[in-house]
Amino acid sequence: MTMVRATKVELQSLREDKWETFLESVKNFCVENSIEVPNMNDTIPIRGRSRREGQAVTYFHLYRVEIFCGVIDIISREMENRFSETNSELLTCIASLDPRNSFLDFDHAKLLRLAQFYPNDFSLMDQELLGTQLNNFIFDVRSDKHISELKNIGELAIKMVKTRRHTAYPLVYRLIELALVLPIATATVERVFSAMKIVKSVSLNVKTTLSVT
Repeated sequence: MTMVRATKVELQSLREDKWETFLESVKNFCVENSIEVPNMNDTIPIRGRSRREGQAVTYFHLYRVEIFCGVIDIISREMENRFSETNSELLTCIASLDPRNSFLDFDHAKLLRLAQFYPNDFSLMDQELLGTQLNNFIFDVRSDKHISELKNIGELAIKMVKTRRHTAYPLVYRLIELALVLPIATATVERVFSAMKIVKSVSLNVKTTLSVT
């Protein structure tokens, strides 16, 4: 999540402060490859409009606003959609279950917060009991080198079942299960929406073709 935040900041910095540097790099590339570089103050008809409408923009506007900033804005919006404030918090909470380095990232408060994201799986009573189970769980697993040497949450889930800790700490194990299911659920939802977009586009094209025909 730190990398995601850093990328967002870098994109904003690129958009606001690095156009000139980027343009100079492109110009050098064009010169080296014998590609003509247009005068940024010259005008060009607005894309998608008839030349007879007389509406034009400068090459500077086309490349700076419509293309350079436009692409960065698309990337930024996509990152905001995938890593919204809620999603970012959720992923950060899940990271607290990472068993590497003797559960170095374990965070009691974040795991309690993670349970609050799933009110259907954790009642208020469960959330109260979870706090105690987490305290006992972390003391237990840090004392067992075979668990503290695990590399990921999947291995942790398997080890808990093998050692029957999933019955000793059922609420903690429930959190682990949810953490493992989340990426699959998210990917499934994204695929559904992608399929919906494809179907919608195809239907629209078909309707347009039929109306023209």
